[in-house]
Amino acid sequence: MLGHPIAHSLSPVLHRAAYASLGLDWSYEAVDVLPQDLGTFLDQLGPEWAGLSLTMPLKETVIGLLDEVSDVASGVRAVNTVVLADGRRVGHNTDVTGLQQLIPPGLGSVTVLGAGATARSAVAALAAVGVSHVEVRARRPEAVAELSGLASSFGLAVDHGAWPIVDGDLTTEVVISTVPAVVGSALWAPGGPGLLIDVIYDPWPTPLASGWSSAGGAVVGGLELLVRQAVEQVELMCGRRPALEVLQAAGEAALAARGAGMPHHESASPDIAQEEQ
Repeated sequence: MLGHPIAHSLSPVLHRAAYASLGLDWSYEAVDVLPQDLGTFLDQLGPEWAGLSLTMPLKETVIGLLDEVSDVASGVRAVNTVVLADGRRVGHNTDVTGLQQLIPPGLGSVTVLGAGATARSAVAALAAVGVSHVEVRARRPEAVAELSGLASSFGLAVDHGAWPIVDGDLTTEVVISTVPAVVGSALWAPGGPGLLIDVIYDPWPTPLASGWSSAGGAVVGGLELLVRQAVEQVELMCGRRPALEVLQAAGEAALAARGAGMPHHESASPDIAQEEQ
């Protein structure tokens, strides 16, 4: 796992659990790499490397250093997985696939909070599962405009919601929050209790998740997302698919040991969510 900062990452725990369950004697470490040093790091990798996971702020930086980028990753301008084989670097985005697995079927409208790389992945996932309308809410107007343009390119109808958000202001069936925990410290409550997918997993619960639950809404946390995207990463890197339950149990145990509590689910978390709002 590459990123900056990276010490918080739960990905090593998940990948090591996956490799052990598959009987693979593989290693997986978190390495702190700045964007300006990423090219040099990649050039120094030997043939023993099978792949890389990337988190902020490297998801866009890496694109120009790859031989090939999947259509999904190219569309959202974010690579979180690099497969290394036959001297080539191929970029993928498993955040989109992971989010698709968490979005209930048959939705008409969804609100996305934030406008960074994870929000772009969320928009792609919503389009892939047949959602027709998205409401975009973020702090920076230029970021909202950019994300809205991406949503429109995927065929989604787009509305721009107000920022900051006040209690009772979130009324769609599902809200996907990609903003850092501190941004949700106002304890927003939904106008009608629906489903919140909060991509943070540590600290958990976030203020937003706590406020949402108190208002009677259902909450899915970031561990569920982190686990699902990690399952996809492992399969891309080694050609074998680990059991989701193995990674989920490993993640819950690690968070409990950190004192983060037992999460309802997880996220693209600090691994995904510390980005532009």
